[in-house]
Amino acid sequence: MSILSHIWALAGYILPFLFVLSLVVFFHELGHFLIGRWCGVKVDAFSLGFGPEIFGFDDRYGTHWRLAALPLGGYVKFHGDANGASMTDEAAVAAMSPQDRAVSFISQKVWKRAAIVAAGPIANFILAIVIFTGIFYVNGRAILLPKVDGVTAGSSAEAAGFQPGDLIVSIDGTKVDSFEEMQRIVQTASDTELVFTVERGGKLMELTATPHRRDVVTAFGTTRVGILGVQSEGKPENWHIQHYNFADSFKLAGSETWYVIARTGGYIKGLVAGTESTDQLSGPIRIAEVSGAMAKIGLGALLNLAAILSISVGMLNLLPIPLLDGGHLCYYAVEAVRGKAMNDRAQQFGFKIGLMLVTTLMIFATYNDILRLTRQLMHWG
Repeated sequence: MSILSHIWALAGYILPFLFVLSLVVFFHELGHFLIGRWCGVKVDAFSLGFGPEIFGFDDRYGTHWRLAALPLGGYVKFHGDANGASMTDEAAVAAMSPQDRAVSFISQKVWKRAAIVAAGPIANFILAIVIFTGIFYVNGRAILLPKVDGVTAGSSAEAAGFQPGDLIVSIDGTKVDSFEEMQRIVQTASDTELVFTVERGGKLMELTATPHRRDVVTAFGTTRVGILGVQSEGKPENWHIQHYNFADSFKLAGSETWYVIARTGGYIKGLVAGTESTDQLSGPIRIAEVSGAMAKIGLGALLNLAAILSISVGMLNLLPIPLLDGGHLCYYAVEAVRGKAMNDRAQQFGFKIGLMLVTTLMIFATYNDILRLTRQLMHWG
């Protein structure tokens, strides 16, 4: 393979990755920016990326918009901030005129500061809903009937009496319209007894089964989910495309966003409890790899990945870790209760701890990526 072919193949991963990440980061920072402007705060800089500036301009409000060389994040720098992490430049604020201080971030009421900080993650969730709505409205949704084509030997399904040809109608009274919907219910109900209503030979009957927790390999690593043990061959006659009007697309997008939030939250909770594997933690290398794979499928698949990543970024930023948005919100909650902000020493200490935790997480996720990539290369070799 020639050098140009290698470069072209690499670009097939890097460009989709940059598109997905830039889209997610831009909307996150846009949330901070818009609510900051709405609250009357002056914005000194809006940066997409870190490091040396590639391109930039000033708007009529005095905000410097910049595109930076390292496209792995971004920031909004409000008036009075020392940096993009919203740490206050005490000396600069003290030297400000009353007019300048009035439009600084630190001088705003605590509820305004909290709203500005929360707007970033909220913008991520809104972006996901917008993307999902567009996908469902334009493409519809491929539905695979929840029909059983096979039963795994020794599984919960076999013990419960499932048979090939069974059509799953409902689970615990909740109607099931697709095989994917059935899987989602089962995966989140591991070690929980479920009552399945199935249609067999034109008659309805109930089967009781308890999905057991098993490790499943996904695009981002290994996760532990509930497994029932029913199989679908995906026969053409069991597939159909369901189209939706805009209202139904929006409603379905909200449900899809909530499902990803619940699954991500469940995974984080499982990590803390020790019931989930850290193998699923992925960094930029794995995201680039998946982005390239989704781009080959089509724009819809790539946008779907962007929506999922946007939700993940929003939830990550809401974690109560200093340096992240959730850490700032914790500080503001303490300030609202005490009637005054925490002292600078305590906040600086918290930011150092937060920086250490975030850096450790990034290093570990990247280590996972490199380890996974090394295993793939050894396997190919």
